[in-house]
Amino acid sequence: MRIKRIKPNQDYTLHVVTEDGKTGVFDVSPYLELEAFADLKQKDAFQNVMNGGYFIEWDCGADLSADTIEAQLKRV
Repeated sequence: MRIKRIKPNQDYTLHVVTEDGKTGVFDVSPYLELEAFADLKQKDAFQNVMNGGYFIEWDCGADLSADTIEAQLKRV
């Protein structure tokens, strides 16, 4: 899976659109307790997500693979 678009939401979820047309929501909140994701508890940091196609990442160094996102994506 390759990520086409990603939009952060205020509730620590991401709206995801894949290149093959899948659309869904990925919940990042369970990851916020992990040390690598702790900085994302600040809304400004969370909103600054970058799309790498096969992964997403934030300035703090936290990242998630497209495979992880696909496995937990709630289709809408």
